[in-house]
Amino acid sequence: MYSAIVLQAGDGGMGNFILIPAMLLVIYLFMIRPQMKRAKNEKKFQSEIKKGTKVVTTSGIHGKIVDLTDDAAIIETGAGKIKFERTAISMELSKKYVSPAETKK
Repeated sequence: MYSAIVLQAGDGGMGNFILIPAMLLVIYLFMIRPQMKRAKNEKKFQSEIKKGTKVVTTSGIHGKIVDLTDDAAIIETGAGKIKFERTAISMELSKKYVSPAETKK
């Protein structure tokens, strides 16, 4: 009986050899590649921002860009002006997200 168990365990040698690279490929395709694409798009966005753009920071602060330097941006919020690193700007607010009260101004 013991020899039957040992023989059965030895049959999957080539299958296990193929399984590990297949798992690594799946991890790359579903986790690493999309994250690299997001990071590339975010870096491109941060380099292309302009004055007057309405943005949201990574901490959730909404505001309008008043001034830009090489590595920082001054954002005007409801509380005043705040200086942020460009890397802290998460996304641009599109017109569909602006409240109707702001469009009447």
